[in-house]
Amino acid sequence: MRTLLQGRPARRLPQITDEVRRGNPLRITEYGEPILHHPCRPVTEFGADRWATLIDDMFATMWIAEGVGLAANQVGVDARLFVYDLTDEDGTRHLGHVFNPRVEASAGLFGDQNGSEGCLSVPGAYALLPRPARATVHGFDLEGEPITLDGTDYFARCLVHETQHLHGLLYVDHLAPADRERALAASAARRTEVFERRAARTRELGK
Repeated sequence: MRTLLQGRPARRLPQITDEVRRGNPLRITEYGEPILHHPCRPVTEFGADRWATLIDDMFATMWIAEGVGLAANQVGVDARLFVYDLTDEDGTRHLGHVFNPRVEASAGLFGDQNGSEGCLSVPGAYALLPRPARATVHGFDLEGEPITLDGTDYFARCLVHETQHLHGLLYVDHLAPADRERALAASAARRTEVFERRAARTRELGK
């Protein structure tokens, strides 16, 4: 398996990374909570002292919830930051974090992809949603150094999804009203099941 850490080739990492093992799970905010529905504040101060613990906690939270991306406002923090860990269609694992992401995505050159999308803040629900087939994100790493991530297909979907979280938009906000209501109803119906599974994974991790 090829691994890209912060967009750069890296050694193969264990499935449960050091960040996950160091971190403590946080409560995931849910659709309707105000922090999810307004733009997050840009980060102006960087450094491990300020952000490393939160990043570890977000990775642990994401692993427990079986997610592939998690934005800071999904754990109640008003800051433009997201983490991600996913394996794409080609078997490449993408893992890292981005502060102040700015996404470039256009269907004009590369077309759309139409796939199923979900969200940890709308637990248990999925819906078909077109997204650009290619996306590029510009942002900063933990130390404030510029980084650029290029993604296609599944990774592109993740980059767009997480960046939009930080602008106060969830995937269900893009759905037609009837589809959004169906997704929210499905989430309500499956919420107990999802939280039981998260609790089991928390025990598995020994947290």
